[in-house]
Amino acid sequence: MKQCTEGSCAACGISAKEEAGRVLFTKEMKKTHTILFPTMLPMHFRLISKIFNDYGYQTRLLENGTHGDIQRIIDAGLKYVHNDTCYPAALVIGQFIDALDSGEYDVHKTALMLFQTCGGCRASNYLPLLRKALKKAGYGFIPVISLNFSGIEKNPGFHITLPMLHRAVYALLYGDLLMTLVAQCQPYETEKGSTQALAEKWVERLTHGQQGRIRYAQVKENYRAMLADFAALPRRKEKRVLVGIVGEIFVKYSPLGNNNLEEFLISEGAETTMGGLCDFLLYILFNIGMDHTLYGTGALAAGAARAASRYMTKRQDDMIRAVREQGVFRAPPAFRQTVSAVRGYIGYGTKMGEGWLLPAEMAELLQGGIPNVVVVQPFGCLPNHIIGKGMMKPMKEKNPGANIVAIDYDAGATKINQENRLKLMLANARERQKEEKTHESTASGTKKEEVLSVP
Repeated sequence: MKQCTEGSCAACGISAKEEAGRVLFTKEMKKTHTILFPTMLPMHFRLISKIFNDYGYQTRLLENGTHGDIQRIIDAGLKYVHNDTCYPAALVIGQFIDALDSGEYDVHKTALMLFQTCGGCRASNYLPLLRKALKKAGYGFIPVISLNFSGIEKNPGFHITLPMLHRAVYALLYGDLLMTLVAQCQPYETEKGSTQALAEKWVERLTHGQQGRIRYAQVKENYRAMLADFAALPRRKEKRVLVGIVGEIFVKYSPLGNNNLEEFLISEGAETTMGGLCDFLLYILFNIGMDHTLYGTGALAAGAARAASRYMTKRQDDMIRAVREQGVFRAPPAFRQTVSAVRGYIGYGTKMGEGWLLPAEMAELLQGGIPNVVVVQPFGCLPNHIIGKGMMKPMKEKNPGANIVAIDYDAGATKINQENRLKLMLANARERQKEEKTHESTASGTKKEEVLSVP
């Protein structure tokens, strides 16, 4: 039987403390409960999970729904969440409930962790939606932990410390570098699966090597070793269509949320690129400082955010410098470039959804010579439709040749329709690539004729 009695759990023998209608994660639970993470960025989240484990928590990254059973996750979400609710919310809740229903976990010794950005959507809606769904499914006794940096909810058994944050910064940087290298190697690998196997090897190595105090010299050495390993992978020499991906954070990063978008684009002859998770964190810190500038919010919070941003920006610069010095791979742009790219398009006070970051990444791609952009968003997400679809026209006006397509993701959206739109975008990209090649050949031939005609 799933349900626990009011105020206590006979199955686990731990007092189920409640506060404002929610079950708290207690100090006793830290020793007895497994905390489940939803999937989004597997490599990043596995590194973060290791940090929690080193500080006495027992965590596990969910993988259900990532091996062809996506429909089961969708069905579980729709069973307990209204179908008009944000698609990422339905997927995250569906993945949690599917995992609890699987029998793989002792539900009386399980907790759930929800990662929150504290924006207008995720922070205000996901927590009550998840708790309501758990109650309907008979799991109302399971504590839900909100991982956020705004203090919107606290639990006596869960605390984020400065040493944990320090290590998390490097986990994000490692994850971003691995994501960049995989994206640039996988489309060209001569042995299928070799890129992902090397990435898994590095995740395993980093999870075992991130114990105790972080030595920054070792971090930079890991960058160089990682770059050398990926550079040594056998790869085909061919030119592929380069496609940038921007959009709502969950749908953008999670194969569960975007129907394995990257895998499909690679199968169609493309190479993908997207901004890292560090950029999103820097975006949040930038907004805290900008709120003080625009609206006069707390100076102390703004000062702390700016200091944290400077620290993280310097670390990101070092990672980018390592890629450039090695010279084999295309280095990701620095966050300051992302900030400047959006000027003239939208103001920094636009923060709902992914806010100004979404069009900033779009503009950055176009200005960097990548005209092919996929804008991914949950169907009906008003903020992302405004800053995603709404910014496509001015982007095209200022960047002739921009090849942008918006793809909606929803429980009712058909995969074949999404893929057909992507195929059309790729066909346009190849046609333009062919025209440019013809133009270059013609120009080269004309130049030779001019040289030969000189007496």
